[in-house]
Amino acid sequence: MPPASKAKEGEPTSAVHSQLVKLLSALFYGTCSFFIVLVNKTVLTTYSFPSPLILGIGQMATTIVILYVSKLNKIIQFPDFNKTIPVKLFPLPLLYVGNHISGLSSTSKLSLPMFTVLRKFTIPLTLFLEVIILRKHYSLNIIVSVFAIILGAFIAAGSDLSFNLEGYIFVFLNDIFTAANGVYTKQKMDPKELGKYGVLFYNACFMIIPTFVISISTGDLQQATEFSHWRNILFITQFLLSCLLGFLLMYSTVLCSYYNSALTTTVVGAVKNISIAYIGILFGRDYIFSVLNFIGLNIW
Repeated sequence: MPPASKAKEGEPTSAVHSQLVKLLSALFYGTCSFFIVLVNKTVLTTYSFPSPLILGIGQMATTIVILYVSKLNKIIQFPDFNKTIPVKLFPLPLLYVGNHISGLSSTSKLSLPMFTVLRKFTIPLTLFLEVIILRKHYSLNIIVSVFAIILGAFIAAGSDLSFNLEGYIFVFLNDIFTAANGVYTKQKMDPKELGKYGVLFYNACFMIIPTFVISISTGDLQQATEFSHWRNILFITQFLLSCLLGFLLMYSTVLCSYYNSALTTTVVGAVKNISIAYIGILFGRDYIFSVLNFIGLNIW
């Protein structure tokens, strides 16, 4: 009888701990996501860095180095490479690089408030993919809330006075890649398979070389090497900070999805974007005000 009593006493504590871990992982993701958008916007827009691909490669390289050094020092564990890993990981590497490239490209071509509004379409896409791929079920309240967010995004986007077709295409591609990446990451993080660190490490390893080849073929690498601010200490600091935050964002995304769900991770990103949108409106130079656009921003 006493052991059973102790087990019952421990259950609330365990539940509280579980909820705390979920909350902290969500806050960590939201914080990283908030700061990387601001830093990337500075690098790509304020300094006019011409190569989103090279910035993405820097973030991948940082991820590989940090995780590999951590594994060597036995801080973390993930499986050594073997021939089954590419099969276990697919299609994450393709989604990963697509998410990186489209995200960085759309950031440089849209005003910060419009970028954050259009990113809301990731939420219904994630919900849809979780239902299809992970067989999850959501209540009507959640579904209605998701589409209320989309209504606000439609109103704001419909009155965007700085419409940029290329930017819109990139951000919608980014929405698709982000939703698919989040859902498949949740599916692949089984500790019996790659685990969360294995997913991060091998994703970066498999895609850094193809991304580098793409950067050569598109001229991104040449533009980056000819960039005039490489001797600017402030720019280099921002560039390196973006690389570090890229790793932290990838890690926090996996962590949040691991302890919560892909939809929770996506919604946390949307909540974080509220503050980003208002910062862009107040301090950004590329937001064009209109009443309808401002109403749409506030609805979501």
